[in-house]
Amino acid sequence: MASTKQTQAARKNVKKAQQGARRKKSIANMPASTRTALGKQGAAVAQRKRTGGSSPKTRTELYEEAKRRNLRGRSKMGRDELARALGHG
Repeated sequence: MASTKQTQAARKNVKKAQQGARRKKSIANMPASTRTALGKQGAAVAQRKRTGGSSPKTRTELYEEAKRRNLRGRSKMGRDELARALGHG
């Protein structure tokens, strides 16, 4: 049988897990302004892809290029920062 201390720890862990699940970030739970911004960002990426060009367009593509060039701090950079660091704009 579990001790009182073990039972309390288990109860605490369950509560933490439940709070984490409630806080889980999904687009449906985000504020309207954030959803709008994400939509605009997605539209901009789609527009860049439609216009074509030989240079990488998405953050993932830029990240892969940064990885090939062994650019430090690349995992914390956003698309624009990666593009600047790689000299794409």
